[in-house]
Amino acid sequence: MKQAVMYGAGNIGRGFIGQLFFESGFETNFIDVNMEIINRLNQDHEYPLKLVSSDGVEDVTVKNVSGVDGKDIDAVANTIAAADVLATAVGVNILPYIISPLVAGLRKRWENGNFTPLNIIICENLIDANRYLEKLIKESLSDDEKQTFDKTIGLVEASIGRMVPAVSEEMQNGNILTACAEPFKELPVDKDAIIGETPEIVCMIPSTPFEYHIQKKLFLHNLGHATTAYLGYLKHNTYIYEAIDDKEIFRLAKGAMSESSLALSKEHGIAFSEIEKSRDNLLSRFSNTRLKDTIERVGKDPIRKLSDNDRLVGAALLCQKHEITPRYILLAIAAGFLFAPESDTNAKKVQETIQKDGIKKAIVTYCHLNETDTFVDEIIKYYEMLKKDSDLSQF
Repeated sequence: MKQAVMYGAGNIGRGFIGQLFFESGFETNFIDVNMEIINRLNQDHEYPLKLVSSDGVEDVTVKNVSGVDGKDIDAVANTIAAADVLATAVGVNILPYIISPLVAGLRKRWENGNFTPLNIIICENLIDANRYLEKLIKESLSDDEKQTFDKTIGLVEASIGRMVPAVSEEMQNGNILTACAEPFKELPVDKDAIIGETPEIVCMIPSTPFEYHIQKKLFLHNLGHATTAYLGYLKHNTYIYEAIDDKEIFRLAKGAMSESSLALSKEHGIAFSEIEKSRDNLLSRFSNTRLKDTIERVGKDPIRKLSDNDRLVGAALLCQKHEITPRYILLAIAAGFLFAPESDTNAKKVQETIQKDGIKKAIVTYCHLNETDTFVDEIIKYYEMLKKDSDLSQF
């Protein structure tokens, strides 16, 4: 049986890529440091996946799976050395920590005389994730190894459109492996980055040029999600579907997504009407009542989500490039600076900066904008407005 390696056994790993690998006829080895999950994978060799929509729940069993301790470098290396395809879904901040075992696996592969192309599907929310991962890996390679790497390893960006929330204890029903996701399961990947034969993976869509798909995911899907979460937080909502059901939040999220859609259309020469369809499809999917995606999860880590290369400020800068006023996006950024759940360490850091140095310093620090940037004053204006009153009807 063909061997797949899924680096990261979290929500995306089990709730999305694991299903595609199984349905494509692979045996999937999950690498993770959560030994409770790893041990259960090795005990059961399958796990339940619940596909939820407003119409009901479809139960799927993902089989032919096992686990590998991410702290066991030899075990990880042996697993990667034998892989036919590999994917990562560990989170952008964790990528640097998997480089050592990943490089050990590549070296083991080459030492074993295996120079068959290995494509690594990068399932991380980061523009130019392939370049970032390549830089991290090559810092650990010799010049000869770099040449072998370039000939045999494909770093393939993917656009993760499926929404996969955390699973409640009730839904787990005693099984920590239980995953939950919406039915949508298309996986666009960068066709030009694939080395050798294209891996046969169901619902994987090799596309070129790929930058549009990455930007659309970040500046439409992630932007709309974050806007809904940050505005929903101000209205004390718990779930995304509750927030998007609020007519004012719906209007503002749609407005932000429309601004970004227009910028994407101008940037990539894609018909605005086509991007509008994606916008409306996403707004409909946000209303999935059974998904129970929480405001806290979607808004989590505003330090990353408010940075200039991420979903909100990045989209605002793209609008600026094409002379589009990102009024609704700037409102969403302002709301992000009011996002302060007790459970979110990075949200607390943002609040501490605001309290110590003021909102202007916080915007400059976290959005990486110049103090003189016109966006800064606009964000401050909206921040003060939202801080005073969460009534959004006048905006």
